[in-house]
Amino acid sequence: MDPLSLFSAESRAYFSAAFGAPTRAQALGWPPIARGESTLILAPTGSGKTLAAFFWAIDQLTRGAARARSPSHEATRVLYISPLKALAVDVERNLRAPLAGIPAAANVTVGIRTGDTPAGERARMAKHPPDILITTPESLYLLLTSDARKILANVETVVVDEIHQLVNNKRGAHLFLSLERLEALRPKGAKPLQRIGLSATQKPLAETARLLGGYVDGAARPVTVVDAGEQK
Repeated sequence: MDPLSLFSAESRAYFSAAFGAPTRAQALGWPPIARGESTLILAPTGSGKTLAAFFWAIDQLTRGAARARSPSHEATRVLYISPLKALAVDVERNLRAPLAGIPAAANVTVGIRTGDTPAGERARMAKHPPDILITTPESLYLLLTSDARKILANVETVVVDEIHQLVNNKRGAHLFLSLERLEALRPKGAKPLQRIGLSATQKPLAETARLLGGYVDGAARPVTVVDAGEQK
């Protein structure tokens, strides 16, 4: 099956014109992500794994973005977490191309919340949450422990980039706790968060997947592991 067949016609046209064929990380990562499964993707640097996570999320947002955004419809649905502020800024910049290139994405909004975000912008974001919010583990913690946490109640997809930097350290422990707090914000009866982890180096994958998925009722949440490293 052509992995691009999972996407809308507009998204397919943009991707084919901009990138040609999907990379291995994208071709292997998109099917489980499209099925709604939490997914951990291991792939080399420069393999397009960040776009593998974001392109599906953008496609889903465009399918619901034909109507104009209004205050009653504003809600953050995709949360991207970077361990580095510089990477968060780069990702925000890189999202401009697909959002500009896919006509239905004209109404999709992106915001960035880090320690460098001015107070005025934070206040504006609390009133008008973006569809996609880019942040860091520390800023996510502050959001979840403030009145602004209400903007995260409708998050459906969480992307954790460079997850290997957040395993077996205090930053990671705080982040995985924050993911459980985020899960607890979900409306009653809502589907669990889709968690997507991205890494170029982290092994063993099973342990990282366990940390990414967390536990519910004493059992580990399922996470599909996609090893998109170089073929042997």
